[in-house]
Amino acid sequence: MWIDTHCHLDARSVGETTADALLLRARSAGVGAVVAIGVSGLQATRETLSLARDREDVVATVGLHPHDAGTWTDDLERELVALATAPSVVAVGEIGLDHHYDHAPRPVQREVFRRFVAVARAVRKPIVVHTREAPEETLEVLQQERAADVGGVIHCFSEDLAFARRALDLGFDLSFSGVVTFKGARSVQEVAAWAPEDRLLVETDSPYLAPVPLRGRRCEPAYVVHTGRRVAELRGVDPARIEAATTENACRRFGPPLAAIVARCQTPGS
Repeated sequence: MWIDTHCHLDARSVGETTADALLLRARSAGVGAVVAIGVSGLQATRETLSLARDREDVVATVGLHPHDAGTWTDDLERELVALATAPSVVAVGEIGLDHHYDHAPRPVQREVFRRFVAVARAVRKPIVVHTREAPEETLEVLQQERAADVGGVIHCFSEDLAFARRALDLGFDLSFSGVVTFKGARSVQEVAAWAPEDRLLVETDSPYLAPVPLRGRRCEPAYVVHTGRRVAELRGVDPARIEAATTENACRRFGPPLAAIVARCQTPGS
């Protein structure tokens, strides 16, 4: 089975369809579990957690996306921390820095990033990191705030080999999205071919970044199989090997709630 380790399934993200319909298509494609990302405001976060409570194939995260860093308040942080303690929540995120769009001032992004690394350490859950055009700043915050205490995932990996080495040293896994299938993504492909097998993950970041051969469509969890197959091709191995490795890695990173889903899926008759 494949695991989509990063997708957005709140009502705004799924559009005219439903999360249940997307998850049914994912199961038919061989995707046994997903990590649904709880960001984009309290309503979307609560929707994501409700989905994780109601379905046996979903776990969730809770965080404050750098695009939304300007909405931070003490009250919002307290509410998100309370939500992050739920059993179905396996990580804090996505959090980080985005210097491409700069929807929030950079100093604000940085302060919110720091605060939520501290939240992750307090609740003892790994971190899902969003970083875009801010490689040095991202690594600096992770190092200064002792993110290695909990480790985590560099989601939608889009940096180079030098960044990858430093992220691995800090205890972070590398998660590859549909970007790795894009013709011009040579540095990402280089890292996907090089990365240690026990530190690889795959994701869709749906509804964004649909992989080749589906580029241009609205992405969904079922499409993670195309990303996984491209990673296998880059590494010169059978896709089944990457399927097994990334599933094992996801269970290790996200812990017992996800591992329990995988165990149920692998039980005969389930």
